Amino acid sequence: MKKYAVYGSPTGEYCYRYADTLDDLDGTGFEELITEEQLPVVFDGRGGYFRFREDDHSFRRIIESDKEYPLELEEMFKLNDPGFKLGWISPDGDTYSCAFTNHNKCAKMIAMKYYPDARFPERTLDKNGWLQVMDSWDGTQQHHGQFVYTEKGFITKRQADRLFDLGLYNNSEVQQMIKDSENDW
Repeated sequence: MKKYAVYGSPTGEYCYRYADTLDDLDGTGFEELITEEQLPVVFDGRGGYFRFREDDHSFRRIIESDKEYPLELEEMFKLNDPGFKLGWISPDGDTYSCAFTNHNKCAKMIAMKYYPDARFPERTLDKNGWLQVMDSWDGTQQHHGQFVYTEKGFITKRQADRLFDLGLYNNSEVQQMIKDSENDW
């Protein structure tokens, strides 16, 4: 059983592998590098580690798991969060929040839950009518915006209602999707 330190973020929770004993280092590649005096540590998922601090304002708890993803989908990516900004919207209008760099990881977890045989998570969601709400900032604009994308170009009435609730109803791409879709509602 592996240990994980769970942290909170505005879009959900995330976790990093955690070690507080020398035995916990087995299989990490750091067995010969980290000494007992350096423990506890957290592995950053990018090949490094840092000293664990229980007083870190984002730290929530320590858990144990043998799963590929120790946290459930709805723990990692808030479901129907009133503060939703970026993420995925299901054909039923449910939102899964993620940060601007986590769309792929979120798609993978959604696909694992709803389309377990999917080989390409983002394409699977696109083909099944999910909307992706992305950051539209191009690096030169003064403010970040939100861009709504769907491979099919069509949306459901529930998605249109959710986009209205999110204040995205007047985005030009959303207006076009509504125009192309509303006869099928």
